[in-house]
Amino acid sequence: MFHDKATLHVEAGRGGHGGLSFRREKYVPRGGPDGGDGGRGGDVVVLADPAFRDLSALRRVRVLRAGTGGNGLGSRKHGADGKTVDVRVPVGTQILDADGGLVADLTTRDGRFIAARGGQGGRGNARFATPTRQTPRFAETGLPGDELDVVLRLKLVVDAALAGLPNAGKSSLLR
Repeated sequence: MFHDKATLHVEAGRGGHGGLSFRREKYVPRGGPDGGDGGRGGDVVVLADPAFRDLSALRRVRVLRAGTGGNGLGSRKHGADGKTVDVRVPVGTQILDADGGLVADLTTRDGRFIAARGGQGGRGNARFATPTRQTPRFAETGLPGDELDVVLRLKLVVDAALAGLPNAGKSSLLR
């Protein structure tokens, strides 16, 4: 069956939390802060692919969730970025918001649109060290990603159309 419309709820990933860690080494009793930053949350990206003909691949998909960013670690290690979710749609797909307003139109072969951006990762406690505050005992939490409802609608491009009453001979013209 041909599907030319799909409604999705897209959620980008949350950013990872900043690391709260202190350097520990032999003969260094208080080495100072060394918590790394959290990773970015994953994005939800809509890609135009000429191999697809309709939106039937999305007929049972209701929610698309990108990955969460990894938390910051000790030794100033950054957390891993969240996994990005790619949604492949046919060329000519329009992306509408929940109110029906046009957000994007993927008319080219390799059209790309970021439907939801991932959240920023939190800063680790090493970022808050100053000459007057040398051992900060706090770190930032990661920010949430975008969350919204989108409607995907396929524009059909036809070269010719036949209209007429039943049994008027439309099929005879095609032979």
